[in-house]
Amino acid sequence: MKELRYDAVVIGGGAAGMAAALEIDAAGFSCAIVEREDHLGGILMQCIHNGFGLHEFSEELTGPEFAERFATKVAASKIAVYLGTTVTNFKAEGISESGASVKELICSSTDFGVMRILARTVVLAMGCRERNRGNVRIPGSRPAGVFTAGLAQRLVNIEGYIPGKEVVIIGSGDIGLIMARRMSWVGCHVKAVVEIMPYPSGLTRNIVQCLHDFNIPLYLSSQTTNIFGNHRVEGVEVTPMENGALVPEKAFRIDCDTVLLSVGLVPENELSKDAGVELNATTNGPIVDSTMMTNVDGVFACGNVLHVHDLVDWVAEEARATGRNAAGWLKGERPTMQVRVKAGSNVRYANPGKLDPRRDNKVYLRSLIVKNDAVLELRLDNRVIRSIKKGHVQPSEMITLNIGPKDLDGVGSDSALELAIL
Repeated sequence: MKELRYDAVVIGGGAAGMAAALEIDAAGFSCAIVEREDHLGGILMQCIHNGFGLHEFSEELTGPEFAERFATKVAASKIAVYLGTTVTNFKAEGISESGASVKELICSSTDFGVMRILARTVVLAMGCRERNRGNVRIPGSRPAGVFTAGLAQRLVNIEGYIPGKEVVIIGSGDIGLIMARRMSWVGCHVKAVVEIMPYPSGLTRNIVQCLHDFNIPLYLSSQTTNIFGNHRVEGVEVTPMENGALVPEKAFRIDCDTVLLSVGLVPENELSKDAGVELNATTNGPIVDSTMMTNVDGVFACGNVLHVHDLVDWVAEEARATGRNAAGWLKGERPTMQVRVKAGSNVRYANPGKLDPRRDNKVYLRSLIVKNDAVLELRLDNRVIRSIKKGHVQPSEMITLNIGPKDLDGVGSDSALELAIL
């Protein structure tokens, strides 16, 4: 078995993995990216629509263009890249190399064979995966023609196949909305988007550009209660909901030959669990401190493996900070004190879970409600330290917040910062 050694290994070569690796390399440490696909860029490579990079590059790019910006920098760096390589085993503790604790990754690749990689620190950047029909338990038989929206996106944009002609999309997540437009562009008839919640799950701009512009109906507070068909999908049954309960007498059928599922994303954390990383029950991603480090010393996490982002620009921003923190950890830097962050009223979660009162911190949070003229309130030890007016909040749109030393002045070791939306 080939054995390799690096100061840091980044698992995943998407936007998060590349951004983090570039920061580690810039700090002068040896770094490797391990990516199971045959290319860098991750899911961005099949996202051929524009709308990426407005924050990161101050211009509008397609997904592949955004990825290329980072991949070009990686190619010009000293970062070792192992494509088509899968990490099959990750042991984060109990391995000693020359008297120092290291992490062990067992990797398998057609090109490189089986490799044992030892590293002082590891950055988790594996991204996320789609929920499927089994996750949402839609009744009915198992006919052909049921796809996740991301798979359909790959089939159309990468493989050149059209999965069907008469389409119903279940769930109004961003991938589903974008595929509603994409399927319309290739000549398919998108008959409806069905959403169980009383509000859309995707960004407002995607509702407008992908549904309204194409006159595609959106059924809110509606549940798909059956998929009809034996060999191929023939239709779906949609049942409206009132006060959270199904109203069977108002159920109706939509004939179609294809169903696309856009019912949420889940951080890809099988390797994290194997390594003993503690996960957040709300996000299904690792719990991290102010440096984006998990409970396992020297293991960091960023991007969609940590929590599902709405914009890749936030992924890159968060990953750069994580890469700098990982480099700092390699230099021996450690936070002397950290303030715990609590999700208060109408806040689903906030990341990271701790803040460093000595420096500026970027916090990412999600609202639990849809509201105009909302107020984001920061409470330190039950004392309001700042109130921020928000014109509109909704669960699908990330809220970003800068919290610095002035906000956290005078904190103690048992202090807690609560974030609430009023």
